[in-house]
Amino acid sequence: MSLPQRALGRSGLTVSALGLGCMGMSQSYGPGDDIESIATIHRALDLGVTFLDTADVYGPYVNEELVGRAIAGRRDEVVLATKFGIVLDPADPLARGFDASPAYVRASIDGSLRRLGVDHVDLYYLHRVDPKTPIEDTIGTMAELVRAGKVRYLGLSEAAAESIRRAHAVHPIAALQSEWSLWSRDVEGDIVGTCRELGIGLVPYSPLGRGFLTGAITSPDDFTDGDYRRHSPRFQGEAFQRNLELVETVRELAAGKGATASQLALAWALARGDDVVPIPGTKRHRYLEENVAALDVTLTAAELELLDAIVPTGDRYPDMSFVEGVSPAR
Repeated sequence: MSLPQRALGRSGLTVSALGLGCMGMSQSYGPGDDIESIATIHRALDLGVTFLDTADVYGPYVNEELVGRAIAGRRDEVVLATKFGIVLDPADPLARGFDASPAYVRASIDGSLRRLGVDHVDLYYLHRVDPKTPIEDTIGTMAELVRAGKVRYLGLSEAAAESIRRAHAVHPIAALQSEWSLWSRDVEGDIVGTCRELGIGLVPYSPLGRGFLTGAITSPDDFTDGDYRRHSPRFQGEAFQRNLELVETVRELAAGKGATASQLALAWALARGDDVVPIPGTKRHRYLEENVAALDVTLTAAELELLDAIVPTGDRYPDMSFVEGVSPAR
């Protein structure tokens, strides 16, 4: 089976119109199930979802190994993306640092290729801009990986407009991966405008609002102890209750169209432009199939206007310095 394809900007990289984020198979959203996760990846490939997203920090490391096992024997069906540059503190699971030094770039790609069991990745992202390393040095080293055949295309994640321009001046950037959904609109304006000016594709992660936009979450008690969302400002206290009201708007509109809240949220993301490829994450094939059906949902101008008015309450992260160029919510 094949799905509609979308070009990531003017880079020459074409992918399935919907991708699959694999992070939650190994971390952040409760216990994992490798057997079910691998079956979900196989089902994604069968359905034509061929754009798979992982990162070395997911797990850490074990998510790349999981994806590698899942695509063994099917590498030619996959547009494979991974990321590097976030460094975890073993003593504090919520603490994160950055390293995009040339030596770390070279070591990171070799580690990722080994864990994935492949000789190249199709899209290699700098996961976060490292304030200690000039981005020109990082991208220059990543460009060496392209010339060496270890990487086909380069990407950035959660980068500000100025960093995007500086990076693109060194080597063409194919895609920017940032959080973008009905309740995460930080990239709209300067960042999206810069990407479109430069011909860079847009890859929204968490297009379902970290699961909130599915309508399945009704209480903070729905989260297990190991669930990242327990620490997210948007899922706590008054912010949680106010955001529930926004989800109800999505659910009501979806019901009127014979769709689920998830499908409506994905249809909204897909309607942002033909250069936008959302990568909703799931570790269960039934949700994967539901997400793929969002490609058949069409929104009218009036419906888009109603959805565009949604404004969430609360920051995305407990520490918004983790995201370059975005101010905390007021």
